[in-house]
Amino acid sequence: MTPRTPIWKAIAASIRHDIAEGIYGAGDKLPTEAALAQRFGVNRHTVRHAIAALAEESLVHSRRGAGVFVATTPTDYPIGRRVRFHQNLRAAGRSPAKKVLLLETRTASASEAEALQLPYGAQVHVYEGLSLAEGRPIALFRSAFPATRCTGILEHLGNNPSVTEALAKCGVHDYTRASTRVNAKLATATQALHLQIAEHAPILRTIGVNIEPDGTPIEVGRTWFAGDKVTLTLSDT
Repeated sequence: MTPRTPIWKAIAASIRHDIAEGIYGAGDKLPTEAALAQRFGVNRHTVRHAIAALAEESLVHSRRGAGVFVATTPTDYPIGRRVRFHQNLRAAGRSPAKKVLLLETRTASASEAEALQLPYGAQVHVYEGLSLAEGRPIALFRSAFPATRCTGILEHLGNNPSVTEALAKCGVHDYTRASTRVNAKLATATQALHLQIAEHAPILRTIGVNIEPDGTPIEVGRTWFAGDKVTLTLSDT
């Protein structure tokens, strides 16, 4: 008599097949344990056993409070003298996009004024948005530009979310990264919502200052990367 395949192995094989067929793509959330238990006519313990086996194969991973997701290969994101979002993502073989969340003009914060070498009370144009790779969120960002130097930049960004192209339309045809600071944080509730991760999941925050060829600061930006979706790499260029 041929021994029967343990039901949890059969469930794992079925989900593995669904992943291979693209029914669940990289980064997708699997159905809940309850939904899978109902689908296969088993209890949750059996489903849990199958999911654990897939996790051991690194096909899926769980996020506390969020669910079980199909594993993704982290996107390499170089940080060097020339940080260009679209260029970086295309070089990594990913399709880049940005979603605008906020465009406003306001008084610079103390840290923004210091980074941009602006006097107290100076105005900045602020651009907040979501960076996407293959249509999935990988980072939140906030950039501030000196208002007097970058007249019209918010209108340009509203038409095209590329910072490089918007700056070019303001007469800034080249800029480089002067400094980058990186530290680890835990995602707040709103950051988790935007990045589609669990609250308090690890994220990487970068604070960067970009300058014009003559050394004048043109942008100070903060970016919060989803820790399991991006690998930050150092580049000399």
